[in-house]
Amino acid sequence: MKALCVVLCLSVLLGSAILSRAQLPDDASTKLSAVAMLLRQHHHSEVSGPVFDLDQIEEMALAANPEIRVAVRKLAVVEAHVPAAGSLDDPSFMYRGWQVPLRQPWNYNAAQNMFMISQTLSGPGKRGLRTSVAKGDVAEAKAALEATRLEVRIRVRKAFYDLLRAEDGLRIHDQHVDIAQQAVAAAKIKYSVGKVPQQDVLKAQMSLTRLAEHLIHFEQDTDLARARLNTLLGRDPSAPIDVHGDHVISTPLPSIVTLEKMALQSRPDLIQMQAAVDKSHTEEALAKKTYSPDFTVSAGYMLMPRGSEFRNNYMVEGSINLPWLNRRKHDAEIAESTAKVTEQDAELGAMRSSAFGQIQEALIEARAAQRLANVYQQSLQPQAEATLHSTVIAYENNRTEFLDLLDSQMTVIDLDLAYLQALADFEARLADLELAVGAPIDQVQKSSSEVTQ
Repeated sequence: MKALCVVLCLSVLLGSAILSRAQLPDDASTKLSAVAMLLRQHHHSEVSGPVFDLDQIEEMALAANPEIRVAVRKLAVVEAHVPAAGSLDDPSFMYRGWQVPLRQPWNYNAAQNMFMISQTLSGPGKRGLRTSVAKGDVAEAKAALEATRLEVRIRVRKAFYDLLRAEDGLRIHDQHVDIAQQAVAAAKIKYSVGKVPQQDVLKAQMSLTRLAEHLIHFEQDTDLARARLNTLLGRDPSAPIDVHGDHVISTPLPSIVTLEKMALQSRPDLIQMQAAVDKSHTEEALAKKTYSPDFTVSAGYMLMPRGSEFRNNYMVEGSINLPWLNRRKHDAEIAESTAKVTEQDAELGAMRSSAFGQIQEALIEARAAQRLANVYQQSLQPQAEATLHSTVIAYENNRTEFLDLLDSQMTVIDLDLAYLQALADFEARLADLELAVGAPIDQVQKSSSEVTQ
């Protein structure tokens, strides 16, 4: 690339005097000036904002993301319900006045005055099962929180690598803008002395226009990725932010068996569904406890009418409900809970099957994207660089045309951009794979190596 720059600079310097006397037609000059102005307007500039790496970005998102905060509050709500779920019902106080004279309704000394406190006691095991059901709600909420954190982390990773790729693309363009402008100037010089037709100048103009087109797309991608990243971080979408880091093309991908085993342990939606199944089994056991009767015990003090032999008395009372006389209702409740267990067992099996399918698809796509990126990195880019180097040498020895040199340079640019896109595709597919597994790939590899040892 340096050789190309030197050649073009020499061409511009040697032809500057000629160019001052022989200019392009007004229409061609106007078009070239317009394209050059467009390119300058979209030239990449550094973002005057904080710079973060991926670990810092993920940590910020987990702490400040609005969706995670909502999930945390939902968990707090269900956790607060657990102590109340297995508690006793409120005790009750009762006053009863018997035999109050109608002609003297104020004369309670002639009446029997009874004061009583009652407490209902649930059948054996019911309170513990109600607490277990409430704890099942907590387990579901915790899994939902982990699912939200995982989804946010994956979206953050995608936005991070989108921004990193877009900024890398802009930097690649920055490296080639001056060279492309020098190529146009060299073409104008050769055209002015009659060595090349106007068609060559127009092709040089097209190369500038393509750079301007790429810059527009990359600046759009940069702004969109920055807005998405800021939103995930709970910041103003328009706030300045920049990222730095390395691409992860060398990440080894685990086997499908390892990924499936890890998914059963780590995937939040499967954990949430398993918690729902466990809660349904507890609810079924609680429904079957319906035929275990509840008891109500009472104790009280009775003040008899004045003149009675025993004016101060106490009383005790006990009652029991009779669920066996309402079998139709309770049998229906048990049947409903059993049907719910069966349905959720089937749903869990379907979710596991779907999860394995998602893992398989994500792994296939990730492997293909990784191979494609390696092809660009190990074959196409070196070949294009070698072609450009040989073209520069040929041009220096007048054995090739200037536009061949320009085409070689544009090929290098296109392959550089294609490699960045391949990297972005792999990183996106890798993020999808982590979402399907429910854990970072490096964590999966660590767990696999520990099991092997």
